[in-house]
Amino acid sequence: MSELFDKSIRTLELPRVLQLLSDQAVSAEAKAKALRIRPETEAEEVLRLLDQTDAARTMIGLHGSPSFSGVKPVGEALDRADRGGSLNTKELLTIADLLTAARRAKEYFNADAVEKTAIDHLFLSLHGNRFLEEKIKRCIPDEDTIADAASAELADIRRHMRAAQAKSRQILQKIISSPTYGKILQETIITQRDGRFVVPVKAEHKGDLPGLVHDISSSGATLFVEPMGVVQANNELIELEAKEQKEIERILAELSAEAAAHREDIQWDYDALVHLDLIFARGQLSYKMDAVRPEVRRDGAIHLRRARHPLLDPKKAVPIDIQLGDTFDTLVITGPNTGGKTVSLKTLGLLTLMTQCGLHIPVGDRSAVSVYERVLADIGDEQSVEQNLSTFSAHMTNIVAILAEADRHSLILFDELGAGTDPVEGAALAIAVIQHVRRMGARVAATTHYAELKTFAMTTAGVENASCEFNVETLSPTYRLLIGIPGKSNAFAISKRLGLPDEVIEAAKVQMSGESVRFEDVLTQLEAKRQALEKREQEANRLYRQREEDARKAREFREQMERAKENARSRGEAEAKRILRDARSAADEVFAELAEMRKQQAKAERTMNANEARAELRRKLNEAEDAVSKRDQRQEPIPKPSRPIREGDLVEIPGVRTPAEVVSVGKDGTLQLKSGILKMKAKADEVRLIEDDERAAKKKNPAVTVRQNADRALRTSASRELDIRGMETLEAESVVENFLSAAVMGRLDTVTIIHGKGTGALRKAVHDILRRNKAVKSFRLGVYGEGESGVTVVTLK
Repeated sequence: MSELFDKSIRTLELPRVLQLLSDQAVSAEAKAKALRIRPETEAEEVLRLLDQTDAARTMIGLHGSPSFSGVKPVGEALDRADRGGSLNTKELLTIADLLTAARRAKEYFNADAVEKTAIDHLFLSLHGNRFLEEKIKRCIPDEDTIADAASAELADIRRHMRAAQAKSRQILQKIISSPTYGKILQETIITQRDGRFVVPVKAEHKGDLPGLVHDISSSGATLFVEPMGVVQANNELIELEAKEQKEIERILAELSAEAAAHREDIQWDYDALVHLDLIFARGQLSYKMDAVRPEVRRDGAIHLRRARHPLLDPKKAVPIDIQLGDTFDTLVITGPNTGGKTVSLKTLGLLTLMTQCGLHIPVGDRSAVSVYERVLADIGDEQSVEQNLSTFSAHMTNIVAILAEADRHSLILFDELGAGTDPVEGAALAIAVIQHVRRMGARVAATTHYAELKTFAMTTAGVENASCEFNVETLSPTYRLLIGIPGKSNAFAISKRLGLPDEVIEAAKVQMSGESVRFEDVLTQLEAKRQALEKREQEANRLYRQREEDARKAREFREQMERAKENARSRGEAEAKRILRDARSAADEVFAELAEMRKQQAKAERTMNANEARAELRRKLNEAEDAVSKRDQRQEPIPKPSRPIREGDLVEIPGVRTPAEVVSVGKDGTLQLKSGILKMKAKADEVRLIEDDERAAKKKNPAVTVRQNADRALRTSASRELDIRGMETLEAESVVENFLSAAVMGRLDTVTIIHGKGTGALRKAVHDILRRNKAVKSFRLGVYGEGESGVTVVTLK
């Protein structure tokens, strides 16, 4: 970065914006890095930074900003620990706080988010170390304390120390409570000198209490004596304190070694958290400025819509629109003093620099900024007494340096170009400078008072006029920037409003050249036409907004009428369905009674038929018994079967023409037979196996087979699942009832209705239908893996 570019950065006040950014950061390192930021000159790097700022702003809006309060430098401490040094409690607590910040940042980050962001890798790279973090905080509750829980040895030492202290105090308490020693003590208190417990003894009684003198008061009237009975206990306490200090040093050395073992991970977490802190500071600043991300272009074009200077009060700053680099590469801004020309120029330059730093800028939607290798500005009064330079000389020095660096990758900003010298020469120089910079391919924005530059802009392709609007009636600027319209000086109008006599103004006009007067008249006419057109545009916009509002109201009314008609139709359908449901319930009751009556009638008929069958069977059995008893030895023998008789075979008992089915075959060869409703037993040699009879091939009832096939077809055609998500309640009611009817006809045991979670209205309507339906045995909400509360599982009777 050149010295001139760095000077332009200061001129455009980027450091003040970076100070605002630094104020949003938490850690000291992130604050310092914010102040050292310089604009990037590669479009890809600018896009990467803006992606990070976007991600941080989105996360802040959803979850707030993560905490970076424990992010403090740990590099020096880790280096010393790595060399075998022992860290103090403050340094270890700083490491623990950093590990806490890393852990909380990992917990803040949602790794399962659908949309990935440009800062996910920073969160995912954090290591953390909860074991070391908790161990340090368990051992060191604060900078001045090592907890007893730090080690079993330390806890034991301190228990003995408390016992020794108690023993010393007990002996001393007896002394100060004893009437014998009351007259020799200065005060009945226990104090300490050099870490040992003593009592204050009057100087004249120093021999009356045997012991060691550790101190004398400033007046010499009091001796602080350690009684001999306490010396042993105090000696023990001193030894224990030495052991305690040694154990504390061992604990600190152990913790330091563990920190050194994870040195690289801890240092990485520090660097990543500082980086995240700076990124989230950019997101916070975006919220504070109500800023947005601009489009990044590479063709040198700039489109700023409703741009505000970030250092001005947002409640008072007037938004401006600035364009440069598309249809024209040079913008000449004219207008009266204090009209906002310099602010417009600074806004253009500063917002460009902010974008190249990865910051959001305070502009409207659809704003675009190009990335430049350098932004060079000559703004403000550069008069220098030390260098003996006038304002003109100082400006010209800057311009010479700018011309030396300008190229097609530069944005050049000139304030009051050519000012400070003869107007004719100044205007000529200004035009020449602009033409030279344009030939170098740079984009240029310049402010001026010279009418010659207005004419130059109107007559030169690629150069456009702009003016800062001024209200002559109120003698105040509006701070609006008008692209395409040259500005007037308004000197005569302002002077007249301030009371300058007309004859003086007329005399001044006579002094102006005819071309200048005509030019000012043209500008006056253009301004009048512009204001008229602006009023017409405002009126057209008002009418357009009114038409849009009327159209919106008409749409809302039409939608209300449609909803009312739909509600009326829905109510009619609901009433019809209710009547149909009641009729269906009544019909179901009648059908149920008829079915019950049929069952009773069929039962009676079956009972009568069974009695007749029993009587007929008994008659045949009697006849068979008579026939058997009358047979002589000439009766034909029972033929032996071609194979052993098995379960399911048909056999015939000689003398009885009715075939019987073999139900089972006993271990002893006894056959269990069934003929109709009659059951009997027989030996294998007492029956004849039916092998060639058609009855053996058609033991099953074909009607039963047909019915089973039909039942199977119904089960196949009926659906086990119904999806009614998105349906209205009334529509869903009819669909659910039809679905249940089909499931009953298909003899399904269990079906599933998918209604979704939503507001729960559809689920409640489905449950009401299921409670009323007599075919429903029970129902429940789905469990994990079935759809949970978004589905209902129904069990049918």
